Amino acid sequence: MASRVGFSGPHMSVLSDAGARGSQPPGAYPRSSHYLQRPGMPQSRVGGPLGGPLPGPSYGVGNMAMRPGMGPPPSDPSRKRFLHLQQHQDSAGGSQRAGNKRRKMADKVLPQRIRDLVPESQAYMDLLAFERKLDQTIARKRMEIQEAIKKPIMQKRKLRIYISNTYTPSKPEGEEAEKVSSWELRVEGKLLDELQPGKQKRKFSSFFRSLVIELEKELYGPDNHLVEWHRMPTTQETDGFQVKRPGDVNVKCTLLLMLDHQPPQYKLDPRLARLLGVHTQTRANIMQALWLYIKNNKLQDSHEKEYINCNRYFRQIFVCSRMRFSEIPMKLASLLQHPDPIIINHMISVDPTDQKKTSCYDIDVEVDDPLKSQMNSFLSSTTNQQEIAALEMKIHETIEYINQLKTERDFMLSFSNDPQEFIQDWLKSQSRDLKLMTDVTGNPEEERRAEFYQEAWVPEAVGRYVYSKVQQRRQELEQVLGIRLT
Repeated sequence: MASRVGFSGPHMSVLSDAGARGSQPPGAYPRSSHYLQRPGMPQSRVGGPLGGPLPGPSYGVGNMAMRPGMGPPPSDPSRKRFLHLQQHQDSAGGSQRAGNKRRKMADKVLPQRIRDLVPESQAYMDLLAFERKLDQTIARKRMEIQEAIKKPIMQKRKLRIYISNTYTPSKPEGEEAEKVSSWELRVEGKLLDELQPGKQKRKFSSFFRSLVIELEKELYGPDNHLVEWHRMPTTQETDGFQVKRPGDVNVKCTLLLMLDHQPPQYKLDPRLARLLGVHTQTRANIMQALWLYIKNNKLQDSHEKEYINCNRYFRQIFVCSRMRFSEIPMKLASLLQHPDPIIINHMISVDPTDQKKTSCYDIDVEVDDPLKSQMNSFLSSTTNQQEIAALEMKIHETIEYINQLKTERDFMLSFSNDPQEFIQDWLKSQSRDLKLMTDVTGNPEEERRAEFYQEAWVPEAVGRYVYSKVQQRRQELEQVLGIRLT
């Protein structure tokens, strides 16, 4: 075809030139505005794009005249829907295209008719299926990570404690120095095998809830032999502790270190610890071990599931023969104690030859697993999200463009197979659309023939028409004269 055709039928769309139907980039698909004018149609009324309103004024000037003797035309529901859609497209079409529209996976699927036409499109469908599986896997992993980070993820590390002391002897009078001999004890520590050298190191005091240094009571008396540090909400973390006291003899000291477990841990009653095989654990782990023991020994009542029938060990520990599940936390609280502190015995030496000696002790501590920070960064990461969204939009636009090309192909193929039938169907469709857009009622083809006005309804219609005109003129006359005619 030498020119483009505007067609607005139910299954047709605007066509490109058959000889110039080249590949155009998706997104804004340019279309020529040169449409073939329908015979007998005013110059201002040419066919618009698919389903769109025709530009220019209405087909008739002003309101169409009613058929003689007939009332106003009935409202056409299809016309109402068309006008409503037209107004909606004019007001919200631009913003809807500009907005970030949420699209579904189904919008990226090629229709079966296109897959049958282009067998190579199966490769795209395979990629789409792989993407769906990948999205499901990532979503499942994200849920697993979210559940995992709700629980404490701890890692056991070695904390090396360094204990050293210095001795300052007294000086004769007149010299600028200490007049009384004294010693200074230093307690420091660090984690072994730091994973990241550049990462900020954790302070030594952050591992402990309290630290007590007990000196010999015979040397320093009952009121000055204890040095205590306890964690407070306003405590400033430090890299070590220093204790300075007067003295010129060796002093035995005992260090009591209470680890700061997060979440808190408890030591079980020795009888319950032997029964469950748990010495010191968190409350949640103790409850889990207790439930496993009840389950393995079938202590749950077979009829009343909320009760536990105590065996001889439970009767000795809980001092009852039967108890509810809800009573376990209360009874267990009396059997939990604070964990045992770490006890280190050290000799503070005032011998000058021992000044450079440092005692080292390794203890196990629990720290946050580095994997937890990686999990948090993975969940909060928005890397490549904009790029993925842009690619998704490009895929959707390409699929829309492919569907449009398929519609154009069907249009041209139906014309090439049977041009006569195609033109007839096209004229019928355009005629229906023209009636909707120009408020045309009735059938103009029948109304232009004389036989139409010789039917039985014409006399009654003429009488109604004349009566309506008389009433109209009467109302106008009453308004002019300001009177009411009876």
